[in-house]
Amino acid sequence: MTITAAQVNELRNKTGAGLMDCKKALTEAGGDLEKAIDFLRKKGAKVAELRAGRAAAEGVVVAKTNSENNKGVVVYLSCETDFVAKNEEFVKLATAIADAALAAGSKTTEDVLALSLGTATVKDAVQEKVSAIGELIAVSAFAALEGESLVAYNHMGNKIGVLVALNKGLNDTVAAIGRDVAMQIAAMNPLAVDAAGVSPEVLAREKSIAREKAAASGKPENILDKIAESAVNSYLKENTLLTQPFVKDGSKTVAQVLGAAESGLTVVAFSRIERGVAA
Repeated sequence: MTITAAQVNELRNKTGAGLMDCKKALTEAGGDLEKAIDFLRKKGAKVAELRAGRAAAEGVVVAKTNSENNKGVVVYLSCETDFVAKNEEFVKLATAIADAALAAGSKTTEDVLALSLGTATVKDAVQEKVSAIGELIAVSAFAALEGESLVAYNHMGNKIGVLVALNKGLNDTVAAIGRDVAMQIAAMNPLAVDAAGVSPEVLAREKSIAREKAAASGKPENILDKIAESAVNSYLKENTLLTQPFVKDGSKTVAQVLGAAESGLTVVAFSRIERGVAA
């Protein structure tokens, strides 16, 4: 049968796929629009499989909180090129996914992919983009947090998204310091809120490395453990949020700045997702 330009244009408007892809899909589907859409979705899945070995290190990260500021999500929608990452429709899709995940209270990436987004699921919407653009696109990382109050921060260009959960209700002071701390997390990438959040395996590795370095430098055996413990303490100070020097005032720690802003204020949890780093 003959496929008309009007049919091709309608399918293209519905899916965003290329002209030749739309014509081929309609031909395969005998002119049936819905079957052609299914064909494109299936093609998109195949494209994703073929491109699975390629790096999808670009994309956008979106961090958002709900209106009550007690729940938040971070979504990383990845793609292969910066050109696609800057596309308005791509950014809208990432934002729509974040909105849907926040509204649904999603906890995992699998939850997010199963959500409804318009007339399709998030998984289907992503596959349609794969078909339309021809790049590997995926929800590569997702995090959700709840707390007394949350602050979201999106680093310039949506390269990094951060959520900070604080132990006090949100007011102007808490919101302002929360944003400063979120920026600190984006810049310094701490391992955890405090030493209790660092795994024993990490601590053991750092202690072993420090001990071996001290031994190699000729330090006496009887002080190697003491040197190693000191090195671990320095490591924790530099790599856990509350003990890090505050980026805006290196004479104070993050914990000290939080306490000065409001008595008893502290961070109880955070999530940080960076473009190019999949979960």
